[in-house]
Amino acid sequence: MKESQRWFILAMLALTGWLVYLLAPILTPFAMAAILAYLGDPFTDWLETHGLSRTMAVVIVFMLFTLGFAILLLVLIPSLEDQVARLVRQLPAILQFLEGKIRPWIDKVLGPDYDLFDIDRIRTMLKEHYQQVGGFAASLLGSISRSGMAIIAWLMNLVLVPVVTFYLLRDWDKLLDRLHALLPRRLESTVARLARECDQVLGAFLRGQLTVMLALGTIYSVGLWLVGLDLAMLIGMIAGLISFVPYLGAIVGVALGVIAALFQFQEILPVVWVLVVFGLGQTLEGYVLTPMLVGDRIGLHPVAVIFAILAGGQLFGFLGVLIALPAAALIMVLLRYAHEQYKQSDLYGPEPPPDGDEASPEEEPAAP
Repeated sequence: MKESQRWFILAMLALTGWLVYLLAPILTPFAMAAILAYLGDPFTDWLETHGLSRTMAVVIVFMLFTLGFAILLLVLIPSLEDQVARLVRQLPAILQFLEGKIRPWIDKVLGPDYDLFDIDRIRTMLKEHYQQVGGFAASLLGSISRSGMAIIAWLMNLVLVPVVTFYLLRDWDKLLDRLHALLPRRLESTVARLARECDQVLGAFLRGQLTVMLALGTIYSVGLWLVGLDLAMLIGMIAGLISFVPYLGAIVGVALGVIAALFQFQEILPVVWVLVVFGLGQTLEGYVLTPMLVGDRIGLHPVAVIFAILAGGQLFGFLGVLIALPAAALIMVLLRYAHEQYKQSDLYGPEPPPDGDEASPEEEPAAP
């Protein structure tokens, strides 16, 4: 590749990043639609191989997406809203329990100098903002209703995402073929191989890990409901949705579940059952869910996932959060390719022979 071509590619990448930064607010619905189309394309292809036309297959997948979204709105969100409202109403009692039961125990174990949380300050803050917390949804809706542009933007996104998803899903294979045709012929095989690796990494993470998260959220919620916790669904779904980082979901879920069980029952046995629920969930995740749904093809380290999401959000807002994982998968594949090229380059050189395996000098023939 010539020097001018390299500079041209770098300039195009910089220009693309600058345009994405400027257009981030309006690109968000398109990014959401692209992710939905990417998730639905394998099932659409499967329906197509079983005799359906592309349009009919897209209609079926689109209806399944719509049904899932409707179930989420009608079943899950009202239940979570009810539990959040219940948690808000119980906050004063929880603070009283922390001050009367937990704080004396902490003072006894760690000493009075270790003041881990200021109960009085928390209570004062909650008294000042209690009405705002309780009426958050109403105030949010009121602020939206007072802003005509916000309503217009919200309605445009509400309509734009499904429309763009439908057309992207219908023409997904055609778009990929056109992009493939634009590749330079000298780089076509390499870029195609890297694109397949990116698809494997990103597909395994998005499709597999989303399924694992929902399955864990369901397992935790049902298990805590059987224990009898009032906030079972809220705690279970929180633990499940952040389980893309190994052990983080379980740690947060155990902490919230133990506090909720102590406050609600004030006995040890429910706490033990909470630990059993999360232990069972971790066992199923490690030995059944993750090997079956995700496998070992991801290669995205949990720290890399967290950094990608935070960096994307800092640079491009909500759009950056959406494109963080695809970008991380692409960067990881490119780094893996660069490492492979480096290991084959003259700079890396051949590996030295192991100790003791140096070639011994040939023995001179014996004199006659």
